[in-house]
Amino acid sequence: MSDFVHDGWSLYIAIITLASLVACAVLLKLMSTSKMAPGEKTGTTGHVWDEDLQEWHNPLPSWWMWLFYITIVFALVYLILYPGLGSYKGYLGWTSTGQYQDEQKQAAATYGPIIDKFLKQDVQTVAANPEAREIGQRLFLNYCAQCHGSDAGGSKGYPNLRDSDWLYGGTPEAIKATLINGRIGAMPPMGAAVGGTEDVRDVAHFVLSISGRTHDSMRAQRGKAKFASTCAACHGLDGKGNQQIGAPNLTDDIWLHGGTEAVIIETIVNGRMNQMPAHKDFLDEGKIHLLTAYVLGFSNQAAK
Repeated sequence: MSDFVHDGWSLYIAIITLASLVACAVLLKLMSTSKMAPGEKTGTTGHVWDEDLQEWHNPLPSWWMWLFYITIVFALVYLILYPGLGSYKGYLGWTSTGQYQDEQKQAAATYGPIIDKFLKQDVQTVAANPEAREIGQRLFLNYCAQCHGSDAGGSKGYPNLRDSDWLYGGTPEAIKATLINGRIGAMPPMGAAVGGTEDVRDVAHFVLSISGRTHDSMRAQRGKAKFASTCAACHGLDGKGNQQIGAPNLTDDIWLHGGTEAVIIETIVNGRMNQMPAHKDFLDEGKIHLLTAYVLGFSNQAAK
């Protein structure tokens, strides 16, 4: 409720909440009281379905009625102890943020010494430690699996971390820098720079040819010159990319968005934009160190 722009809204919420509870109690009282005179037989409400199915005007059973009253009392006690009446913070002063911070402190006290132990070791040593990899796996599943998959195999638009192919480098320093600061990979639209539709298709076939895929050799030959004049600045004349700027290697047949003719043409014409978020604001140095080692372990395994 901290986003109220005026104190009146807090009062409005409190009144509506309390009035709703009172209204529930009044309605319950009315529905649980018989209006029949002593000795008079219970009548119907006048509602009839299927010709002879009538709704009788009987009061609620006492046990059911008291259960409802108990829920109203519970709601009032809850609203006294916890926030719920506008900006009133509750007698206990509980907040979800405070609970989260307490849990973080407890976790730091429990696991901090373990993480600090690994922080003092180099990344290669940590990557080979089974206990560290188990901790790293839990961190990966919490913070990285949403994009890269639980097995780190990636998906369309999200890199596979198991194949030893790196856009920005696979050294411990490069991986740690990626985790800390994130990455923004931008392939600008190059359709106009390349030329017309046929020119773009020629360049696409040249890219197919250097990656070892089925291609039209005549188109690839024509596209080579266009590639050199418009694409080589980032990807290099040989198409092997540039890890300094995150330009992918086009010769290894590993594709982030797909390697068909149609997808390559789409990439040339429209460009691509990918972002790896920075983790420095919610992961401390020790956790980033463990995650770096865990990810590095995939590359070492793939290289064997």
